[in-house]
Amino acid sequence: MTRSETLFCVAMLFVLGAGWGMTMPLTKIAVSTGYKHFGLLFWQLAIGVMVMSTIALVRGTRLPLGAAQLRVYVLIALIGSVLPNTASYQAAVHLPAGVLSILLSMIPIWAFPIALTLGLDRFEWMRLGGLVAGLCAVLLIVLPGADMSGAIPIFWVLIGLISGLFYAFEGNYVARWGTAGLDPIQVLWGASLVGSLIALPLALGSGQWIDPRPPFGPPERALVASSILHVLTYTGYVWLVGRAGPVFAVQISYLVTLFGILWAWLILSEAYPPVIWAALALMLVGMYLVQPRHKPALDEDPAIRETGL
Repeated sequence: MTRSETLFCVAMLFVLGAGWGMTMPLTKIAVSTGYKHFGLLFWQLAIGVMVMSTIALVRGTRLPLGAAQLRVYVLIALIGSVLPNTASYQAAVHLPAGVLSILLSMIPIWAFPIALTLGLDRFEWMRLGGLVAGLCAVLLIVLPGADMSGAIPIFWVLIGLISGLFYAFEGNYVARWGTAGLDPIQVLWGASLVGSLIALPLALGSGQWIDPRPPFGPPERALVASSILHVLTYTGYVWLVGRAGPVFAVQISYLVTLFGILWAWLILSEAYPPVIWAALALMLVGMYLVQPRHKPALDEDPAIRETGL
């Protein structure tokens, strides 16, 4: 690439990282007035389907519906959206958005031991050090007094970690069993459609249905904005991988975490004591250490592991 093209890709990396990081404080706003997880999950996926359908129409993309493809849609919908996002929405009620961003950074760190278990990766002491650094970061977060207003609830930290575990499983599933010939856009489109069909009866049956009629307040606008941002940043990331390569694009992992904390500070006025900043530093070190030193494995693809669906 020319110098101008390189600078453009760097700028896009920051734009996409900022967009992805914005979804954390927006999620916090969406749950601020009592909306429950299943209702939020359905509308997040339904909005995603509408945006993805528009993108697919412009690109001329079709949605294959063979048995193998349907299996991919269902599995990715469950482990990449329904289950982790249910945990995330519940944790967001009780945890600061900045802490949620730090916890989500555990995804590549969780992916390492899962990849070892599936035989997708080899053991390296440096990457084990990254796993230890990530776990130490979590321990710092749950120390009594870490939050200025009192101890951060350990239970909800564990719930917040569940979403990262599912995203790590999702990436390793793709690495081990593939996507039945589907490209990333088709996977996101199909899984969002299936996920919305799963979430609809859950929202209705649990009494968590959210009436889509106006007036729209900050929580409704935050949900719509977050859903659209996710789809657009994901699509942009796929473009960036094709333009600049996965080794360059994987750096978005750091930016999503840092921007998540920055937006939480600017939008929600969240303030963090030194121990939280120390946890962030440890998490960034852990993320760096667990990255493959050479060609990134498919299970480390941040398009899957960073936000899921």
